[in-house]
Amino acid sequence: MTLPDASPLGHEWAVLQHNHEQYEKTSLLSKLGVIALFVACLALSMDVFVMLLLMLVMWLQEAMLRTSQSRLGERILQIEQHIAAGAQVPAYQLHSEWRASRPGLAGLLTEYGRNALRPTVAFPYVALVAITVAWYLLA
Repeated sequence: MTLPDASPLGHEWAVLQHNHEQYEKTSLLSKLGVIALFVACLALSMDVFVMLLLMLVMWLQEAMLRTSQSRLGERILQIEQHIAAGAQVPAYQLHSEWRASRPGLAGLLTEYGRNALRPTVAFPYVALVAITVAWYLLA
């Protein structure tokens, strides 16, 4: 693969972009996994509250995954700005920059919550939770 920018920042961009796309694939697998889990719970006639708990855990797990992905996305945007400006800044600073600005526990939980509520994350979890609640109420 030939990089459009062979500098260290260009290399970092390419690696992070690849990883960002891998998160998309992992997210899709997570969504397919929760659907399979939902069907298995129905087939096994599991308790509704256990089903809800399992789905909420899966939802939180994807929110955490998407939070990591968004951090990569933020770094990718920074790199693109540096490359466009021709800035001579050090590459490979993803973790150093994040650590320097790391929010406390409340900030991390807020970040996870914001990512959990993004439409691309919330689907199919909201639908499955609604189906489970309706199933419980109608049974």
